[in-house]
Amino acid sequence: MQSPPIKLLTQELLDEVAASSRRSPRQRQNYNFHDLSEKVQRFVNVLQPGTYVRPHQHLRPPAVNGFEFFVVIQGEVGIVILNENGQILRSLRVSAAGPTRAVELPEGTIHTLVALTPDTVILEFKEGPYDVGADKDFLASFPAEGTAAARELVRIWEAEFNNRQLTVDC
Repeated sequence: MQSPPIKLLTQELLDEVAASSRRSPRQRQNYNFHDLSEKVQRFVNVLQPGTYVRPHQHLRPPAVNGFEFFVVIQGEVGIVILNENGQILRSLRVSAAGPTRAVELPEGTIHTLVALTPDTVILEFKEGPYDVGADKDFLASFPAEGTAAARELVRIWEAEFNNRQLTVDC
């Protein structure tokens, strides 16, 4: 019986994924270490400033935990927590070099991510398996990706983090 391959998270891999994210119209790119059917999802997500992550929550079937665990291993990201009406409840600055380097969000937490530096790399862990049709429950009051309204929201959120230097310890 052949054992599964050993998988490495190297700077070379991060540089390749970052280059791909810079070429992507979405300004972000995932690299999965898992197969989509696996129970534990583990992947890097490289984000560029300007990417729009539509506010969403994860709601899973009763047998699956909908938590999401983010570890920033390069760069800096802002995490915005919202209520069901789209009002900001909390803003978190998470940085590879800062006092807060990781955040675990419980199931049902409505959130978005704001890339604060180029080539920001997040190592994420979630319970799977991945179901593209049910992974995210988007907040309907927020615009779809690729729209002018989405770009304006990103500009506002980036300015909030950059001008106010928001920091909230978890």
